[in-house]
Order: sequence, then structure tokens, then C-alpha cells
Amino acid sequence: MLGFLKLKAQSTLSQEIGYLLSDALFYSEKYIIPATDGAVYQASSAWMSTVKKREKWTVEAGIYGNVFFVPNSDRTFQINNSDLQFFEIENASSATVPTALGNKDQVYLTGDLNGEQIRFKTPQGINQETVVYPYLQVGLVLPYGFEIMGKYSTRTKLKKGDYQVYGLGLKHNFSQYFSSLEAKKINLAAMVMYSNEDISFDFIDAETSFGNLGFNRFTGIVNTYHLQLSASKEINHFEIMGSFITNVSDFKYEVGGSTSEPTPYAIAINNLLPQLEKTKFNYMGELSVNYFISKFYIKGTFSFGKFANANLGFNYVIN
Repeated sequence: MLGFLKLKAQSTLSQEIGYLLSDALFYSEKYIIPATDGAVYQASSAWMSTVKKREKWTVEAGIYGNVFFVPNSDRTFQINNSDLQFFEIENASSATVPTALGNKDQVYLTGDLNGEQIRFKTPQGINQETVVYPYLQVGLVLPYGFEIMGKYSTRTKLKKGDYQVYGLGLKHNFSQYFSSLEAKKINLAAMVMYSNEDISFDFIDAETSFGNLGFNRFTGIVNTYHLQLSASKEINHFEIMGSFITNVSDFKYEVGGSTSEPTPYAIAINNLLPQLEKTKFNYMGELSVNYFISKFYIKGTFSFGKFANANLGFNYVIN
């Protein structure tokens, strides 16, 4: 009889842990995906410094500031008690809570694990209207109209999180094959790029008699491959550029805690997170203006599609 009760208790605990992990997976998807989708747009912007063909072995270096405009539609999501198997919203049947891009509003979620109450506040968002970060971009013009470009940002601190991007691109100028276009100072080029975006947020900090759940930090890592098609017109010291960009991204998610070793709960949820790891395609437009002053030029860019992103760069050219 005692063995049967012990087996039943273990079975109930395992079921409760399963429900807890199911709720964590549900909440994770709603919370993190708007931020990682936005990260793709940030990484896509202002790769092609100029469409025109330049002298081979020209070197340039630029300092850029990127501004991502956080859309209202991606700042919150709705949860209902009917969505949850383990947790309940304290003193309510439904609530509007922030995504990683949202505000600081919080509600309490409660659940019972092996007779002990687990109670914690839902994670906050970055609480920013815009996400601003600086990065460096360098380029080298190769023979035959090719140009290689790299970008790198240090880890930028956000409210309740941080962000980093780096990548490499290769451009080729096509208007060099059409003398009539060059005579009219019309330029055509294409560029392929790879970027890695790493974005992390404070997540769920909950203590139990079994220890901390180990969901304190939520990280999204995005690998993106871009294709950009661009045309430009030179007018005196200005170059006006228009671009179409398409990209494909693979997403990877991971939770972790403050301890050096992941908790059993973190290991379990990380084994479930691949269910959220989808491949996504994006399409966006981009408008840019370059203003050349001797060996310097200023570049302003606005990208638009599902999200909006602006960019301002100061570049120095050596040729």
C-alpha cells in the first residue's frame, strides 16, 4: 500500500512538472519571438554603403547608430487561465502582459508543485519606445566590382536585456557592364550578407523547495542570410539609393540561471524549446541617402516592412 502511494505521489509530481514546463514553453513563445523577429530587421539595415563601383583596394570605416522603432502591436500579449495547465493568474482569469519589447507591467502567476506554492511575477519588457545601439562597419573594394563588408557591435545593454550583432557581406556592381547607365550616373548592385544576432532578457526568477527553476535568463540566437538588390542615382554630392531586401533566418532559444550549471528544469525546458525554432523569411524595403564631402560621407537609411528601422552613419574613405 505504501509503495502504491509513493508511486502515485511520484506520478503526480511528474505530471505537475510536465504541466509547469508546458506553461513555460507557451509563455516563452509569446514573450521572446517579437524581440527576435525585430532583431532580424535591425541586422538587415544599411549593409550596402554605396551602390556605385569604386576604385579597387579602396578602404572605408564607418561608425553607425541604429534606431529600431518598437511597434505597439508587439509590446503585449494576452494570457488566460484556460491557456495554462499549471499556473493561474492571481486574482484574475485573464491579463495583458508585456513581451520582451513591452513595458514593466507585471502580474503574479501561482501554481502548486508537490503541495508547495510557486508564486512569481511575470517578466518585464525593455520598456523602451526605441532600441538604439552603435556599431562599426568596415569595407574593402576588390577587383572586378566586388566589395567585402563587415559589421560588428559590442554587447549593447538594454533595460532588462542586451543585444549584439556581427556579420559579413559581399557586394557586386552590375551597372559597370552598361556604359549607358554609368554615363547617367545610375548604379545597380547586389549584395549577399550573413549576420548573427544575439539577444538576451531577464526572464522568470522563481524559488522552490527544489531550488531555483533556473529560467532567470532567456537568450535568442538568430542566424540570418540576406540578399539585397539596390539601385541609385548620383546627383552632385548626393547618392539616392533604393533597395529590396529578402532574408531567411534560423532561430535558437535557450534559458539559463544564475548558477554555473543548468537546473533540471532549465535542461527540460531547453529540450522543449526547439519546438519554437522555426525558419522564417522576411521582405523589406530600404531608402538611403549618401552625402559625400571629400574623403568623408554621411549615410542616412530608413528600412520598412513588418517593422521600421533607421540608421545614421559617418564614414571615412581611403583610396
